[in-house]
Amino acid sequence: MNLTQKEMTLLKDLKGQEQLCIDKYNKHSQCAVDPQLKGLFSMIAQHEQKHFDTLTQLENGTVPQVQNKEEALPTFTATYTAVESEDKKNDCYLCTDVLSTEKHASSLYDTCVFEFNDTGARNVLNHIQKEEQNHGKMIYDYMAVNSMYN
Repeated sequence: MNLTQKEMTLLKDLKGQEQLCIDKYNKHSQCAVDPQLKGLFSMIAQHEQKHFDTLTQLENGTVPQVQNKEEALPTFTATYTAVESEDKKNDCYLCTDVLSTEKHASSLYDTCVFEFNDTGARNVLNHIQKEEQNHGKMIYDYMAVNSMYN
């Protein structure tokens, strides 16, 4: 696959966003209090690394195969109640931060899907966007069960 200069620039931007996601999830995993949240952040960091690697393949002209299997989203048990605590405030802040990051990443992918000529590349970017949306859903689910999302 031959990429245009614009497509190369968009891939560079997407890789920068994915690297930011990897870094945030790894750091936030260390800062989270709730073990469930630590695990969630670590799991999503691994997904973001796969996205980064996929973008590198696209950048190198290879369109990877997309795995269209639906992964079950994790379920969470409440760690926090409606009562505010410093631990809850900390974990809520971390969730709010990464949820905002996921919204931004999804938006970038949405734009890029329309900017790529190659159908295979568009399908790959669309697949990653769906995974980013699932990350947001997992964070939302965690926040909702822990009385963090109003």
